Amino acid sequence: MSNRTIAVDERLYRYLIDVSLREASVLARLRAETLALPQAGMQISPEQGQFMALLVKVTGARSILEIGTFTGYSALAMALALPAGGRMVTCDVSDEWTSKARSYWRKAGVDGRIELRLAPALQTTGNLLDAGAAGSFDLVFIDADKGNYLGYYEAALKLLRPGGLVIVDNTLWDGRVADPAVHDNDTQAIRAFNAALHGDARIDLSLVPIGDGLTLARKR
Repeated sequence: MSNRTIAVDERLYRYLIDVSLREASVLARLRAETLALPQAGMQISPEQGQFMALLVKVTGARSILEIGTFTGYSALAMALALPAGGRMVTCDVSDEWTSKARSYWRKAGVDGRIELRLAPALQTTGNLLDAGAAGSFDLVFIDADKGNYLGYYEAALKLLRPGGLVIVDNTLWDGRVADPAVHDNDTQAIRAFNAALHGDARIDLSLVPIGDGLTLARKR
């Protein structure tokens, strides 16, 4: 037994995958194709995608906002978990990366559930708020440029209904957040983000050590 989170080495990670991962073939194909890209490190892990899909089902989410699409794995995982009539708005600035995403969404038959907006995410969230979408989303996933995390988070809280969930990726940042010798801009931004959420009375909070660290914040 242990009174702290267990360390996961390669052998235990393989066991975790072997006994728990139920990855749809279309997700596996997208993940394999993404691994060939120079930016493959931006891809979330399959167990994280499965966890996020479970959160969609557990929360009963019908309306999702995603900030940062890349090749579309996380959007696809969550879209497959949406109920009939569910919808997703996903934001990115790269037509190149999201063209792969759109291809796989079509293959999976969920392209009708996903609206891709190619523009800076703060612009898209501002447009949504101007259009009267405040309080209309059940879940927001943030996985984009780290320097804007606090801005994305504040927009997410406005767009979420009470009881809605914000999910934020990379909040352990490969352990660099805990290394006092590391002071690059992204690491500093994530430290500031984590500290801000820890003191935010508007949310219920948990940082889960899955993937590269996944923060869950429930809007009170």
